[in-house]
Amino acid sequence: MMNGLPYLSAGAGAPLVVLLYTPQAANPTGLARWSTMRMVRPFTKHFTVYVVNRPPGLPSTTTMADLAALYAQAIKATFEGPVNILAISTGGSIALQLAADHPGLVDRLVLGGTACALGPVGKRAQRNYIERARQGRRPSPALAEIVTGSAIGQRLLRCLLWLSDSGHKDHSDAVTVLNAEDGFDLRGRLHDIKAATLLIQGGKDLVYPLELARYTVEGIPDAQLLVYPGRSHSGTFTDKRFTSDALAFLTDA
Repeated sequence: MMNGLPYLSAGAGAPLVVLLYTPQAANPTGLARWSTMRMVRPFTKHFTVYVVNRPPGLPSTTTMADLAALYAQAIKATFEGPVNILAISTGGSIALQLAADHPGLVDRLVLGGTACALGPVGKRAQRNYIERARQGRRPSPALAEIVTGSAIGQRLLRCLLWLSDSGHKDHSDAVTVLNAEDGFDLRGRLHDIKAATLLIQGGKDLVYPLELARYTVEGIPDAQLLVYPGRSHSGTFTDKRFTSDALAFLTDA
């Protein structure tokens, strides 16, 4: 545990803190763990990578600022000086809040598929997820609309997502973090971020639309935006360019 936060680490060199969204507030296991470590493996050649998760059992009233404070405490307790952060999707929302609230803790910040607020489709899908979970229904089918705009694709994906929930009965930790993101809007605070920042965004991201990504970068001093035309939300992180572009920014002296 890192000051109470579950984490995985690998590699050698300066620390790189990685913030991702996972349904469970715990280190990923099985296929999810394999996929996570496969994604960060190229970074371990240059950094000691710490994939840090939120603690389980947080209060339902937890805000994004509360989450950022938990990560800030862990960084202060574990590392000397500011760290580089790589953050994706909802993890990017947390990282933006962290960089705004605790600017002295973040050196370089690479964001993928995120923005200073959710877009309308992302907000609707996450609210539907929260409502389904509160009703005791499998919640993940609510996320189909943020993966594809195709009606046929959404119907097929809802079935797959319904099956993916079969082994998980308690979705309270996921509801807590998504509810925190529902209230997240950093549009008035972007100027507080002092870290050198790169945001990599897909041109067809339905969760955090490109216009919000542009707004985010315009509000952060000297931030850079890199757009992958035609890429969806998840397609941004799986694009072969993502790792090389992120590494080039992180290792640029």
